[in-house]
Amino acid sequence: MLRHAFALLLLATSAFAAENGKTIDTPSGTLYYETIGGGSATPLLVINGGPGFDHPYVHVGDEVWSQLATKRAIVFYDQRGTGKSVLKEGGTTTLADLLGDIELLRKQLGYERWDVLGHSWGGLLAMAYTARNPDRVRKVIICDSAAPKWSDTEFLFAQVYPEGSERYDSHAFADTLGDRAATDALLREYYAMLFYSPEKRDAYLAKATTDSYRPAINAAVSADLARFDLNPELPKFKLPTLV
Repeated sequence: MLRHAFALLLLATSAFAAENGKTIDTPSGTLYYETIGGGSATPLLVINGGPGFDHPYVHVGDEVWSQLATKRAIVFYDQRGTGKSVLKEGGTTTLADLLGDIELLRKQLGYERWDVLGHSWGGLLAMAYTARNPDRVRKVIICDSAAPKWSDTEFLFAQVYPEGSERYDSHAFADTLGDRAATDALLREYYAMLFYSPEKRDAYLAKATTDSYRPAINAAVSADLARFDLNPELPKFKLPTLV
């Protein structure tokens, strides 16, 4: 269960920076977003990893965002059913739903086009959004991305961190049974394998929590993603793309 979630997530935490966001009412609930900066340059949408996690982990890089925000608006948001984006009972969480939310957000903000950066699972979502809305995206960046076909994604943790991977695997059975303590332990093992610098790893782990993960959202999104293969769409991209 959890293995399919945070294997496509780089970092996760409750909040590294205070926010002053807003919400949009939708037929399925509310969509939370935050905008920083401004200027005449094309706005940038940041799509976080998961699925099933909210966006605050991207604030680990606030220094970078602050520099970029001197010339453009930068938009962060919580995908439906995560963080501060509330999904009504009975609401669905399909790829089509998530793409619709991004378009709703763009229209709410009044942007004709924006640049899109997708991290981890968000990379796949960025590819899908660009494929469906090529006239709304000026440039796209995918970072540490899931594969265009969800099941093709490969993970190298066992080769790089064999001992950490072994400890990670030792919690998998209990996690799949819904043991929250095992889930927390498994997440922290995963976080620890994401850093080259032990000092930065320890500083991150001192702040990180595992409270923001939503297993039901992960399961719903992952099940829907099994239907799709974006590989035939990628050659159609006629815009600057950085991988």
